[in-house]
Amino acid sequence: MAGRSVPAWSQSSRRWRIGFANITEDPAERLEGLGFTGAEVRASFVYAARGLPVEIVFFDNDRNREKALTNAAEAVRQKLDLYVQYCADETANNEIGRQLEAAGIPVIAINHAVHGAVIYTADNKFAGHIAGDLANKSVHADQRADGIATALKEGLPRVEQTRLDSLGNPGKAEGLLRRFASEQTETKLLIAALDDATALSAKAAVEAASRSTDSVIVSQGCDRLMHGGFNEKKEIDPQNRGSIVLGSVAYFLDRYGYDVLPLALQLLNDGMLPPRTTTQHVLVTASNVFRIYPPIDMN
Repeated sequence: MAGRSVPAWSQSSRRWRIGFANITEDPAERLEGLGFTGAEVRASFVYAARGLPVEIVFFDNDRNREKALTNAAEAVRQKLDLYVQYCADETANNEIGRQLEAAGIPVIAINHAVHGAVIYTADNKFAGHIAGDLANKSVHADQRADGIATALKEGLPRVEQTRLDSLGNPGKAEGLLRRFASEQTETKLLIAALDDATALSAKAAVEAASRSTDSVIVSQGCDRLMHGGFNEKKEIDPQNRGSIVLGSVAYFLDRYGYDVLPLALQLLNDGMLPPRTTTQHVLVTASNVFRIYPPIDMN
């Protein structure tokens, strides 16, 4: 009987020094248009490093080009073995990629391309397609939006689609949808939100318009607004049978460290990684939420 393959890095006695430059540590900032914070991403690297032959050196890019460049220069000064760059500034990423390449330090980019680096990224279009598929099934009993629209078109070609642009403001989304729900009284409402905060605003809107009985909502992100913590309200919960939120597609920013650090070790040990690795998005519903986000403190 063949045994399970063991990663080469698990048998290595070397301890690697890996830099992680977070996009921001500001607790008020939400990442990628979702409900996650930089602190959650950082914590995932702290916890994922336990038991691995790594020392993490943390940096805060602070959504600031000059700070990102300074952090990369410090990584070169410290002669780190590998650098994980999470930064949305394209020109800074190009310069940093060249700087680290010249210093012989391999780079893994997160969500935003870095010159010469492999990338770990959310698959926004695919995640949107998952949400669209859930919306299709519910009727039968920017990239995310396009993914949703494509899935709806494939599964429900006769259903009319309307996009309400809240410009990323959940409060505005509630007002827009409340008016729409009040006007479209002869139709059922199938609502696909691009993030969990907007999904909950949509729920408030249809409740205010007395449309809860003929509306369903699907979302993306699956942050704590949806699955909650140990003592927090859980919107997606087997006990919450009356919720019109059917599910949310998980993006797992709070687990990035668990995905990225094994990639870093693989790159350091054999130098081989695909150019692009994507998040394994999962649709979280009341039937599987306790398996994916157990109702206990994960850490």
